[in-house]
Amino acid sequence: MQRASGENYTRVKRLVEDHHLHTICSSGNCPNIGECWNAGTATFMILGEICTRACKFCATETGRPLPPDPGEPARLAEAIKTLQLKHCVITSVDRDDLADGGAEFWAQTIQQIKDTNAGITIETLIPDFDGNHKCLAKVIEAGPDIISHNIETVRRLTPAIRTKAKYNTSLDVLKYLASEGAVSKSGFMLGLGETENEVTETIHDIFNTGCRILTIGQYLQPSLRHTETAGFISPEKFRDYENLATDLGFEFVESSPLVRSSFHAEKHIMAHLK
Repeated sequence: MQRASGENYTRVKRLVEDHHLHTICSSGNCPNIGECWNAGTATFMILGEICTRACKFCATETGRPLPPDPGEPARLAEAIKTLQLKHCVITSVDRDDLADGGAEFWAQTIQQIKDTNAGITIETLIPDFDGNHKCLAKVIEAGPDIISHNIETVRRLTPAIRTKAKYNTSLDVLKYLASEGAVSKSGFMLGLGETENEVTETIHDIFNTGCRILTIGQYLQPSLRHTETAGFISPEKFRDYENLATDLGFEFVESSPLVRSSFHAEKHIMAHLK
């Protein structure tokens, strides 16, 4: 784990602050923030930094969000241009307060980034939009290169860990993305109390949706008010799950303790474009 300091780290931090942007790197207390920001990369978070959901694993603030900022897409696009990124990752808080869950804002943001950054590739890490296919279609039509939606944990633990989100809804989201020709990606955490059989089932469930990019990482309790870490999984077991997923037919698998959904995301797009 690299220290959260250095010239590039400071540059990214200043850029985010100057453009009044948010990142899941800082909002989610990501352990890889030092490595990623020193490499000049970040996962930008749109639609504010206050989430309408209160998932028990996530450090993002919960409450009543402010209205969407119409200037955010342009500021984000300019920040990405300043960083001279060839690939960017965009995520958002859940916005259950909005009629479309923020889908139209997502589409506008993707288009603005494309208009400002010729040749860029884009990964979007989206919420479930309550499984609304019309909302998902807006994101698909905007044309990101990869659309990621995380299932987060195994079926049994979902009600306790993800509150409003449902396991089957996430599977349906992934299935719809694949059925519409989108390149889909998903991920989940280990160390929440799942069994090996449940992990195997989850890997198979994700694969059966048509999703072909998978990330698996270790859950780390972000604060005392969040779900306690039930156990730390060995690197060898992570490799076992990676081999299982690869043998099943996933095109790209990232599986190790410090993996997060957007960690080394540029590798995922390169694997797909080969």
